[in-house]
Amino acid sequence: MNASSVHTAVLKDSGASSDSPESRQYNRTKRWLGVADVTVGFGVLAVLLATGWSGTMRDLAERGASQNYPVAVFLYVAMLMLISKAIGLPLEFYESRLEHRYDLSNQNLGSWLWDELKGFLIGLIAATVVAELLYTLMRHAQEHWWIYAWAVFLGLMILLAQVAPVVLFPIFYKFEPLENEELKRRLIVLSERAGTRVRGVYKWHLSEKSKKANAALTGLGATRRIILADTLLDNYSDDEIEAVLAHELGHHVHRHILKSIMMQAAITLLGFFLANEVLRYAVERRNMFETISDFANLPLLILVSTVLSLVLMPLLNAYSRFNERQADRYCFQSVATVEPFITSMNKLAQQNLSEKSPSPWVEWLLHSHPAVTKRVSAAEQWAKSEREFAGR
Repeated sequence: MNASSVHTAVLKDSGASSDSPESRQYNRTKRWLGVADVTVGFGVLAVLLATGWSGTMRDLAERGASQNYPVAVFLYVAMLMLISKAIGLPLEFYESRLEHRYDLSNQNLGSWLWDELKGFLIGLIAATVVAELLYTLMRHAQEHWWIYAWAVFLGLMILLAQVAPVVLFPIFYKFEPLENEELKRRLIVLSERAGTRVRGVYKWHLSEKSKKANAALTGLGATRRIILADTLLDNYSDDEIEAVLAHELGHHVHRHILKSIMMQAAITLLGFFLANEVLRYAVERRNMFETISDFANLPLLILVSTVLSLVLMPLLNAYSRFNERQADRYCFQSVATVEPFITSMNKLAQQNLSEKSPSPWVEWLLHSHPAVTKRVSAAEQWAKSEREFAGR
């Protein structure tokens, strides 16, 4: 078989778009779990507000803190998180069992519980910091607290993106420098061609918990690094890994990180504005709280954020899919041939049990990436146009 026949065979085989019943059932169950999680979370917050239990929790926190406001805020946040965790834990446990049922997880129960505990403690620290900042601003700048809060949160968001690879990720996973020097060289050269400097290439021990595969370009500035899951390194060729990373670098070339930060900044500003309006209505019109700085209103703040996120989700996902298509096109331009991209997309879909061709409404509403069949088709069209151009 000649090279042209091989090329044609690869593209023809890659066009298979049918999803297995197993894949469809797995993803359908995951979607319903997501709906249940949002519904339960929304319900818990609504009940706390409607019954006045949030005020009771505030009173308990103030008594426990001997009227020390910052300590009372912490105690309230801790109670709120414990209640939410206790109610939501059965769904989280069922989701972990789902991963085992479809042979996608390597994590035992003890490891899962340990991760849950670590996640809860990190979440408690983060939520406490956020709440303390919010209510301090509310107490000292009642008219314009939401503008100051927006500026602070924007800074925290950028800081988190920078420190996450070196502070948060290692809490849950092991990382070590990649030993494959040839692959490392290829990826660093690819990064330099994209105009970004990475601080290292790391092997990500994902297989300790999952059978799925992944790769990412993480961090900002001095913490920017390439991480490659061992499940990717063990099952994909160097050409396929290079294609996966070329896509990630496409996000850098098209400044998607900066654009996403700017978009998130605008959404966060809108969110804080709406939160201020809702809180003022609740205080001045409904007499639900004595002041804006009454931290019993925290469930209401979270509800405003949740509703805004749900309303904007289709728009944000559409924007994300646009960015992903741009990153794919950069990948096509950067690699010698699109075949490794095509085979890696199909292998990732199979290994991660992703739907290659979800229904249009599911893709429109819930997916941040284009369907695999569309991405493969775009690669095929690119290869076809390149052959036609070369034949002129």
